[in-house]
Amino acid sequence: MNTAELLVQCLEREGVRYVFGVPGEENLFLLEALGRSSIEFITTRHEQGAAFMADVYGRLTGQAGVCLSTLGPGATNLMTGVADAN
Repeated sequence: MNTAELLVQCLEREGVRYVFGVPGEENLFLLEALGRSSIEFITTRHEQGAAFMADVYGRLTGQAGVCLSTLGPGATNLMTGVADAN
């Protein structure tokens, strides 16, 4: 078991059903682990959209909204949506 598989296992235990985000080289192991799990990965066109989708999903369902990005600029693109969710 690698770290990505452990993280996905923890997300499953928390009841996460969806992860919104942008695939990339940096998160490939995590995406592969998600593909083998019950969690559905929803591809978005931009990281900020992923963050807002996770925010709205959390508000509507009361469950954790999870978003995923690549490193560097991808992570900074999450900030507006994450701040709104906070």
